[in-house]
Amino acid sequence: MSNRKFTRREFVKVSAAATTAGVLMMPYSSELFAQAGKTKVVLIRDGGVLDANNKPKPDVIQKMLDDAVKVLFDTKDTAEAWKKIIKPSDIVGIKTNVWNYLATPSELENAIKKRVREAGVAEDNISIDDRGILRNPVFKRATALINTRPMRTHYWSGVGSLLKNYIMFVETPSNYHNDSCADLAAIWKLPQVKGKTRLNVLVMLTPIFHSVGPHGFSPEYLWQYNGLIVGVDPVAVDAVGLKIIQAKRREFFKEDRPLDPPAKHIELADTRHHLGTADMKKIDLIKIGWKEKILI
Repeated sequence: MSNRKFTRREFVKVSAAATTAGVLMMPYSSELFAQAGKTKVVLIRDGGVLDANNKPKPDVIQKMLDDAVKVLFDTKDTAEAWKKIIKPSDIVGIKTNVWNYLATPSELENAIKKRVREAGVAEDNISIDDRGILRNPVFKRATALINTRPMRTHYWSGVGSLLKNYIMFVETPSNYHNDSCADLAAIWKLPQVKGKTRLNVLVMLTPIFHSVGPHGFSPEYLWQYNGLIVGVDPVAVDAVGLKIIQAKRREFFKEDRPLDPPAKHIELADTRHHLGTADMKKIDLIKIGWKEKILI
């Protein structure tokens, strides 16, 4: 972070622009994601994003990401939006998820990397990784992080979400499994993470709304939602994703069936750790694209 001091006029200008995006941007604030006003989150869906084999179509994924980022940062073109996210001098770690049954799609990873490159970041200063991030030289030097993973139910934390995606930044992830992973938000305040996250993309293309056991997976509980949830505040993005998962469970089971264990880490990220906003009343959710069975 730059040590340059801002004039009052510059500070007011930066603060106003950042509030439009949903939170204060990381280069201008030592705060994380919590703020007084509403937090902006974008839900974008496209009924044609998946091919006959449930694989994302690269061109549609790119357009979804681009459209969501333009709305999030209130810009007319994609390049202008990414200039608000990434600087050419940044070293960028794109944190994904490689779980065998539902990994971050390579099509989305490539779409993000393409825009980071176009923002002026050198190839050698970009890395896409999950389980090797503690040893990855780019992540060790990273000045900016982009966080993306698919949403799914989870044996230890209720749901595997953006907040949980950073658990690989600690040497012993099991240390954060107590009380259904209640304190995952604490990871976001560690030196290797704090203040670096510029964008969060929760993948809701084919989320999993029910599972049993540590690595439980059944295709019966995976559905084509065809969406991405995008925001600067990971707590707010996770809260929206959780609401959709809960709505799908009610629709499928024909009753209000709570997650077991509960996904308490999302609410506690707000109320205990003050990382961001989990209260749906304080989230400005903008829905664009395909509306059929949107569930929220």
